[in-house]
Amino acid sequence: MLIIASSFTMKTENVHEVEADIVDLAVSQDFLSTLVAAVKAGDLVDVLKGDGPFTVFAPTNDAFAKLPAGTVENLLKPENKAQLVAVLTYHVVPGKVMSGDLSNGMKAKTVQGSEITVTLKDGKAMINDATVTAADIEADNGVVHVIDTVILPPM
Repeated sequence: MLIIASSFTMKTENVHEVEADIVDLAVSQDFLSTLVAAVKAGDLVDVLKGDGPFTVFAPTNDAFAKLPAGTVENLLKPENKAQLVAVLTYHVVPGKVMSGDLSNGMKAKTVQGSEITVTLKDGKAMINDATVTAADIEADNGVVHVIDTVILPPM
């Protein structure tokens, strides 16, 4: 267990310890500002400030920037709110899942309703095709794992 836990140490993002819920934690990190804007546009702030616990796989601003040009702007339009909510809730798993709880090939049902798949390889955790770059960032109502790619639900 120690080997697995130590293999998921922060690699790229400098995260500050914050006594806060998931939304406040995300707001406190500049590299999650696109995610925060999307959560606000999707009216999910109150949900993610709720009791939880929730596990959030949080894409960075760079992850959102990797999407095709215009995708984020299009998702943020009021008429595309349902699609935005589907994408965002695909990044949330009910319950508190720490990196030590992950196993290779594990599947987890998201709040959106579809499953994500965990792959453990070469000391890295992957959620679908996204790499976890910072794990086990605890919030008052769950845990956040930072990922480098926006994962999209099956359509």
